[in-house]
Amino acid sequence: MVRHPLQFLHAHATHPQAEMAVNLVWAQLASRGAEAIGATLGWCYLTDQLAPQAEKVLHALRERMPHVAWVGASGVGVLATGVEYFDEPALTVMVCNMPTSDFRIFNGRQPLREVGSMGYIPHTAQVHADSQVPDLPDLLEELAARTQSGYLFGGVAVGRRAAVHLAMDPNEPVDEPHSGVWRGGLSGVSFAHHVHMVTRTTQGCVPIGPSREVTDADRNVVYELDGRPALGCLLQDLNLLADVTTEGWERDAIPRIRNTLVGITDADTDLMEHGQHFGADTRVRHLVGLDPSRHGVAMGDIVEEGMRLAFCKRNANAARQDLIRIAAEVREEFDPEQGSGRTPRGAIYISCAGRGGNHFGSPHAEMEILSHALGEIPVVGFFAGGEIARHHLFGYTGVLTVWG
Repeated sequence: MVRHPLQFLHAHATHPQAEMAVNLVWAQLASRGAEAIGATLGWCYLTDQLAPQAEKVLHALRERMPHVAWVGASGVGVLATGVEYFDEPALTVMVCNMPTSDFRIFNGRQPLREVGSMGYIPHTAQVHADSQVPDLPDLLEELAARTQSGYLFGGVAVGRRAAVHLAMDPNEPVDEPHSGVWRGGLSGVSFAHHVHMVTRTTQGCVPIGPSREVTDADRNVVYELDGRPALGCLLQDLNLLADVTTEGWERDAIPRIRNTLVGITDADTDLMEHGQHFGADTRVRHLVGLDPSRHGVAMGDIVEEGMRLAFCKRNANAARQDLIRIAAEVREEFDPEQGSGRTPRGAIYISCAGRGGNHFGSPHAEMEILSHALGEIPVVGFFAGGEIARHHLFGYTGVLTVWG
């Protein structure tokens, strides 16, 4: 079978009425040749102001592009090449001409299967999830196990008013209960092994102390690190000389602790890469409480003995430099001198809602940095309530996936 080069086209618009927003997007796509490329797969991300009109958005897109399969989600903001939308009704869309034999949509009616129709085997998958799904980390592990690579990428739909995720096969009948718009559960698109893509993660936090081994823990409370009291290690890393046996110790300590996070990784993976930044398997979590009587520190995740962790802080400059780093690594993957023979064609970028806006210094700064480092290829995505990479759920993270 002759494979034509992948082509990606994207567009974005802001308007409070779904039909008008889609009209503005379609005008851009049509002017760029969307009908001529034979689009088969599309991504649609919308801000939570438009989320209540998601069915209208998807219906309007399907009317204009009836042969396109759609995936997407709502977020507190959406993004496109060089631009971010927050606190306004906005829509961003990207389509490509990937062969239909190379991908499969999955949703509540069509689950992801290890071997699908026509012998299709999912190699990796993009997933969107509802934030209210119980045991989401366990579900992600189970979903990853259904792919050849065990690798997922994606994000958690979020909204101050409503949260939805989208997944619609063009061959599915349109019906009232869903019409491709989902609340609860998981949905997305899987890809065959020969679909060439590169995924990298970037975290906006830097360690303030060393990597330590968890030597005593009970569920989400850590009592000992490297055999020492965990609370004492935390105070040491914050350069606090407080003695928890002294009355009033918490007066100076608590405000500092509230602004501190923790990076956690499993026992068999590296917490740090190159000794400077968190590795791809490190999950950043909140500190949610203290147990001064037992010198314990409670975290927003289950922690087991043997895991490694480091206390950390959000840092805009480190986030900026790490974003540039992953974009450079992606460009190297496509470097002709490396023998790939491929060109970056289009990308999805999913960033944490806590990273967006002015965290990088000014409006649009995160996407301007990415566009400058990656080049002016079509990029769309959203600001999520949690980011997904491999089989992990992250926070304060950006997940970049580039096709070529």
